[in-house]
Amino acid sequence: MFIGTHLPNHLTEANISTGLAATCVSLIGFFNIVGCYIWGELGGRFSKKYLLAFIYIARSAGIAIFILLPITDIGAMVFASYTGLLWLGTVPLTGGLVAQIFGVQYMAMLYGFVFFGHQLGSSIGIWMGGVVFDYTGSYDAVWWCAVGLVFVAAVIHWPIDERPVKRTVAPTPVT
Repeated sequence: MFIGTHLPNHLTEANISTGLAATCVSLIGFFNIVGCYIWGELGGRFSKKYLLAFIYIARSAGIAIFILLPITDIGAMVFASYTGLLWLGTVPLTGGLVAQIFGVQYMAMLYGFVFFGHQLGSSIGIWMGGVVFDYTGSYDAVWWCAVGLVFVAAVIHWPIDERPVKRTVAPTPVT
């Protein structure tokens, strides 16, 4: 959510027009739709944990490239489109993984915890982006932190055991 909130300011600080900065946020939104569909379809065919790890590695690489290259109009639009393809693509994969491992009967509670955790992280990311910018006048530290955190997310997802949890049936009491 740092990107959705602070990308327009980051771009205008780099002399990109406010109109193009707004267009970039729109591109993220449009490509979120495309990405959700694509990643959801792939999740029905391939390992969800590996797809999630790939998305996180691709995000990390995309952010690193974006902050290392000079910011141009075309570069900003490509980054926004690329980010949109990867951003919400984690939602169908994460939901599918939770259902696959724990079963749909536990989906609401467990996915609720996952979603709540994401909201906490998003809020902290948005807030810290503003704090860092206020103190340093730059988003550089936040961008590099994002590169590292997203890479850590890839590493964390790689070893997930995707097999359904085996449930033991409680013995029926003898009366």
